[in-house]
Amino acid sequence: METIELIASKIVEWGNSVLWDYVLIYLLIGAGLYFTLRSRFVQFRLFGDMFKVITEEATDQSGKRGTNAFQAFSITIASRVGTGNLAGVALAVAIGGPGAVFWMWIIAFIGMASAFIESTLAQVYKVPDKDGFRGGPAYYMEKALGQKWMGILFSILITITFGFIFNAVQANTISAAVEEAFHIDKVWTGIVLVVLAGLVIFGGIKRIANVAGVIVPIMAIIYMLVAFYVVIINITEIPHVFMLIINSAFGLEEVFGGGAGAAMMYGIRRGLFSNEGGMGSAPNAAATAGVNHPVKQGLVQSLAVFFDTIVICSLTAFIVILYDNVMNAPEDGIQLTQVALSSQVGEWASIFLAITIFFFAFSSVVGNYYYGETNVSFLSPKGIWLTIYRLAVLAMVMFGSMASIQLVWDMADLFMALMAVVNLVAILLLGKIALDVLQDYVGQRKQGKDPVFHYKNVKGLKNISWWGAQDEKKDNK
Repeated sequence: METIELIASKIVEWGNSVLWDYVLIYLLIGAGLYFTLRSRFVQFRLFGDMFKVITEEATDQSGKRGTNAFQAFSITIASRVGTGNLAGVALAVAIGGPGAVFWMWIIAFIGMASAFIESTLAQVYKVPDKDGFRGGPAYYMEKALGQKWMGILFSILITITFGFIFNAVQANTISAAVEEAFHIDKVWTGIVLVVLAGLVIFGGIKRIANVAGVIVPIMAIIYMLVAFYVVIINITEIPHVFMLIINSAFGLEEVFGGGAGAAMMYGIRRGLFSNEGGMGSAPNAAATAGVNHPVKQGLVQSLAVFFDTIVICSLTAFIVILYDNVMNAPEDGIQLTQVALSSQVGEWASIFLAITIFFFAFSSVVGNYYYGETNVSFLSPKGIWLTIYRLAVLAMVMFGSMASIQLVWDMADLFMALMAVVNLVAILLLGKIALDVLQDYVGQRKQGKDPVFHYKNVKGLKNISWWGAQDEKKDNK
């Protein structure tokens, strides 16, 4: 096991070095800045609109109903809030120092623009189905770019990233949290996770997933309240924490982490893992919304990035940085968050976080599985491939439970980077379409209208399945 881990670690480390140091860091920041400038700072200019449109019902001019804006927002928040917010932030601070939090903020603010573009595109090119709507990067790659191969490549990458790698991360976080709180060997936790996941995957026992779906938001609210309490009782220390974050971000606090370079790199990696802005995952949920203008769902998904990173990740970061022994602690990841919170509110916090992360992560395992299953079915209708995929998911859950924390997070970085590169190239090529749709929204709003979109509002749109195109097809029959 150790030999395999060592070889895998070297390969993954090399891949991350190439992708992050020479490709993605420039692509991610460049795309975010480009869309921020071209949209005239849409994430700030229309910040108020985000809260208005999130309450709209799921009805458009044709009476077609999908999920409403808030439901689509909830779907993406459910996938975002969890491991990245509790374990990823602590890992970033432990390795990159408090300055990593500053770069998480930066990537979130500019990532809000990328999230807006990709989700608006997903809405423009969504297609109706029996349940409402479906769509995402694979659809706008095929329909708008005319590159079906690119859509297939993205489908493969998202299946590997979410179905396999991210599930290994979730399992790793659960086993580490249980070990810290209950002193149970990771192997036993892995076996229990495989059995539970197998019941859902093979047996169709959806009750576990449904229960998790109810409990996760409740646990998230409780966690936020506890985190706010920690901030309030340490309110006089918060200005110092902010200064520590900023100074460390630019290498002025060298005692922390590996300096400015490490702070930037780990902040950007953990920020992208948590908020997924520009990665191409959220547009799959955004496409399901039955709004009457694509921009409305683009704004909602931009708000999701803000809520995930600027609010929840910041709360975790404050808890970890306020821990007196943060830079000398032997723990990392979720275990560091556990001991840091316990130092503030008592030993019960470790057990509370273990239970919280179990529901967060297990619901993500189930969600990630179905995410991959959809793409496997799209790529091949043959049942044998679905069975192979299911077995591979369970194998990755067991592997993640026992593997070193650094390896599974490095693997997540690698496949997340591959997926993000493909999507970012696509939205950079298609960005003008989303910007034109934004201009249509702003123009209608200035006229005092509730913006309603028709595909003819923007010149040159082709291969549109909704937004008035479906009515014209009916009339031509």
